[in-house]
Order: sequence, then structure tokens, then C-alpha cells
Amino acid sequence: MIIGHQKQWEFLKKSGELKKLSRAFLFAGQNKLGKKTIALKWISLIKGSTLRGQDPDLILISPKNKTIQISQIRELIWKLQLTSPSASFKVAIIDNAHLMTTEAQHAVLKTLEEPRGKTILILISSQPESLFSTIRSRCEIIKFYPVAKIEIENYLKKQGISEKKARLMASLSRGKPGEAIDLLLNPQKLENRQKSIKEFAQILNSPLYLRFQYIKDLIKRENLEETLDLWLYCLRNSLMSSFQKNQSNQRELKNNIQLLEKINFLLSTTNLNSRLALEILFLEL
Repeated sequence: MIIGHQKQWEFLKKSGELKKLSRAFLFAGQNKLGKKTIALKWISLIKGSTLRGQDPDLILISPKNKTIQISQIRELIWKLQLTSPSASFKVAIIDNAHLMTTEAQHAVLKTLEEPRGKTILILISSQPESLFSTIRSRCEIIKFYPVAKIEIENYLKKQGISEKKARLMASLSRGKPGEAIDLLLNPQKLENRQKSIKEFAQILNSPLYLRFQYIKDLIKRENLEETLDLWLYCLRNSLMSSFQKNQSNQRELKNNIQLLEKINFLLSTTNLNSRLALEILFLEL
């Protein structure tokens, strides 16, 4: 089921019906908005069949150890050159395409410049600006945005969630349908999310030595990126509230948000020392 993104879906659906298919697409937008879900659903639609687990006409590429290597792209290119057993077109999806190495991006660019056979390439990225401009210029760019809270809330209520809980889950999902589905399938995540918000509020009012102690515990968790995303949600809420209350700390909040965004980006794309990065963050907050 698609939650939100009706304009994007209608555009893709129409292009499929009219057989006006670009050779390459870039699905751009934040993580967990549903970009990959829509890509797979659209491919099923234009192929006229449900995708199977090992569909030979579908090639999925995702990062290994935070990067997509040239070897993965070379294998992708080789598979695209093979004849389809169903005489249909082949589709390749590169998830988190911004994590391609420079060499990998050069290989993709060459493929875009010299397309072969009946192929469609879909790049999925939350940071499209990290891709070569020459790659972006050769793609049909479909932009995805956070979904309205009410749409996510309505979806959750249809799944049997009470109105009050659906409202809370929709708020904590921050416009991301994938987050809402995670909370729906894993109730413990909802409790953890609420706990993290309380912890963040408490630690901001704690002395520095307690903040650094908290960092030691935090970096041991598997969901560090998710926790930092939640902190961004808290800071953005504080910023919106400060505007409504005409408070004077907007500049400070904006700077904190920018710093946290930068640290979160570096932690997700590089081998930046987590502890050092978080210590720098807490020195500023």
C-alpha cells in the first residue's frame, strides 16, 4: 500500500500507461518515505506482473559497509547486458545511490551515456546532491516529500490503532510512512522512541560530565542514526515552538539543527569517530 505521494505515483503510472519511460530515474527524498516501495510497485505495474523474490529482470544494489563499490556496479552492468529470459526489459535499482564511490559513479555515468538494450535504471537517494551533476542531469528526477501527518494517522487507524495512539505514532514518524510501519510492526520501538525523547530533554539540562557519560552508553546502541534523527525532530519542534511563542533563541536552535544534521550525515556516510562527534555536539548544545 502506498501512503501519500499521490502526485508522484500518478505521474509514474501515467508514464507507464503511455509507454513514455525514461531510461533512468532518480527518486530523491529523505529516508523511509517509501521511495523503494513505490519503485517496486511501479515496476510490477509496468511489467504487468508481481515481482518474485529472484526475478532475473530485477537487479537490486545496496551499500556494503556504507559504500557501493565499483565491483557491484560492474556486476550490475554485466547483468543488464544479459538477455532477459522473458524478453522483457530489465530494471536495476541502486538504493542509497549517494553512497557509490567515485569509481562506481563513473561506471554508472558511462552506462547512462551508452544505454544498452531494454533497461531502466532507478537511483534512490536521500542525498542526491552527493551524486555527480552529470548523473543527475541524465535522470528523470522524482522528488518525494514528507507525507502529511493526517494521511499517516488515517493509515494507522485503518490498521486498528486507536485514534490517540495513531496521532502519537504519526507525529513520531515525522512524515515518513516507513517509520510509521516500523512502529506498527514493532510496538517496542514506540516505547524506545518516547524514552529517547525524554532522555534527550534530560541530558540537555545535565552537566557536561553526565552528557559525556551518556555518550558512552549511546554509541553502544545499534540504532544511533535513528536516535539522532529523533533528536533532530525534537530540535525542529523546539524551533517551531519558539516562533509561536516569539522566543529569542531561534538562531541558537537553527545552528544546533545544522550541526546535528552535519554530524548525522558524516556518521552515516563515513567512518567518523562516533564518540568524538557526539562530544563536539554536546559541547555546543
